[in-house]
Amino acid sequence: MTKIISKKIGYIGLGKMGFNMANRLLTKGWKVVATDVNDDAVDRFIEVGGVGYKDLKDLVNNSGDPGERVIWLMVPHNYVDGVLDDLGLLLSFGDIVIDGGNSLYELSIERSKKMSKKGIKYIDAGVSGGPEGAKNGVCVMVGGEKDTYNYLEDLFKDISAKDAYKYMGRSGAGHFVKMVHNGIEYGMMEAIAEGFNIMKHSDFDLKMLDVADIYQHQSVITSRLVGWLQKGFQTYGEDLAEVSGSAGASGEGEWTLKVAGNMGIDAGVIQHALDARIESQKDPSYAGKLIQTMRNMFGGHAGNTKVSS
Repeated sequence: MTKIISKKIGYIGLGKMGFNMANRLLTKGWKVVATDVNDDAVDRFIEVGGVGYKDLKDLVNNSGDPGERVIWLMVPHNYVDGVLDDLGLLLSFGDIVIDGGNSLYELSIERSKKMSKKGIKYIDAGVSGGPEGAKNGVCVMVGGEKDTYNYLEDLFKDISAKDAYKYMGRSGAGHFVKMVHNGIEYGMMEAIAEGFNIMKHSDFDLKMLDVADIYQHQSVITSRLVGWLQKGFQTYGEDLAEVSGSAGASGEGEWTLKVAGNMGIDAGVIQHALDARIESQKDPSYAGKLIQTMRNMFGGHAGNTKVSS
C-alpha cells in the first residue's frame, strides 16, 4: 500500500486527549470529522474549525468513500467493543479503524481478527503524552499490518512530536509496548515520590520546589515527571494540602504485572508501586499526594479540588 493521499479522517472521542489530538490534525491540514457522546465536546470541536456530528452513522458517511475511510478511536478501553460493534455495521471492506486508547493488547489481537473477518483493517496505537502532549505532538507505538502502517505513516507523523512514532510489530504490539510503558511509569513515579517524601520529612527544612528545580537542571534524573512535580508544587504549594493523598491507578500497571507473572519474569519495582497506590487508598499519605500530583499534571486525573478529571 502507498501512503495515504486523502488527508481526511473520522475521529471518535473528544475527551482530554482526543480533542487536542483531533485539533492538532486540523492544524496540520487534515479534515477531521468527529463525534463524542458529549454533545458539548462536539460543539466545541466545531468552534475550532472541525466538522462534528452527534450520530455515528453521520460521522461514517462523511468520513470518506467506502473502502478508503480511516476512523480513529480515542475512547476508554471498556467502551471499545461497543463502538466496534456499531462500526462493524457501518464500515465497508477496506476501511481502517485505529484504536488509540489504552486497550489490553490481548483484546486488541482479538479485535483485529474480528474486524478482519469483515474486511476492515485494525490498528492498535499506544499513545503517550497526556493532554498537553496531545497539543504539541504525542508519542505513538503502532501495531498491526505493516502495509497498513506504511499507508498511514503521514497520519502518525502529523499527530506525533518529531520522530515520536514507530511501528512495533504485528497486531497487539503497539498496545503491548504502551502497557509496559505505563508499568514502567508506575515504578518511576513511585521512586520520585519516595525520594521527595524522605526529603520532606528530613531535618533539613528543604524547599521541595527548589529540590525539584535543581533536579531539572542537568541532573541524571531530569525528567518530565520531575518537571510535572515541580509544576505541581508551584500550583498547590509544597504541602500539597488540596491534593488527595490517595493515588489512583488506571489499570495498565496491573496488566503489566499479570503478563510478567505469566512469563515468570520478576517485576518487583512495578509490583511495589502498584501496592503503594492501593495502600494509599486506605491510608492517604504525602507520598500519595506526590503521585497524584504528577498524575494530575500530565494527565488531568482527578485527585484534588482545583483541577477536574
